[in-house]
Amino acid sequence: MSAQPPPDTAPPEDYRLLVPRDWFRVDLAQEGWRPQLKKFVDQQAARKKLSTQSRQGLWTSLRNTAESSVAHGSLEFFLKADAGLYSTTPATLLISLLPMPGDLYVSARDWAPELAKKRSGTVTVEGLTAGETVRIATASTLDYYVEMPGRVGYLVLAFSVPLSGVESPMGELCEAIASSLRWV
Repeated sequence: MSAQPPPDTAPPEDYRLLVPRDWFRVDLAQEGWRPQLKKFVDQQAARKKLSTQSRQGLWTSLRNTAESSVAHGSLEFFLKADAGLYSTTPATLLISLLPMPGDLYVSARDWAPELAKKRSGTVTVEGLTAGETVRIATASTLDYYVEMPGRVGYLVLAFSVPLSGVESPMGELCEAIASSLRWV
């Protein structure tokens, strides 16, 4: 019988995250993500009475983001629907897996200085309930690199808040969503 690692160091099987119901979820881990994304675009176009050109522009922009994200290990894409007339996505959340197995693994505290050299924004290390986290904030983005138990890598929560910026109630909501992360 082989020894099992302690529960707090075993790699998680999954994660849970509290995202408000009015955020539209696209499962990028499934082949059928395009129809899900198209449904969001169609709903926004109908709600805002977008022109055909605007609808196509929204579809192209979101599809390109999703395709690029899938190619880089993204799992989920959340889009906040807007009730206003002019904006279509006041906030987004892209969740990705960044594996760092074995000798590739680096702790959040050791990795933060390297990220600060390569990324613009304010880089800090925080202790979320889910684990040590590198937080990178710019005027309109919040990225969280959350250490996964078992030293297997990071779960990345990438928020974009282009309209109100991170220093706003929407930015505070993004902070709360990140703080809700739990391992299963």
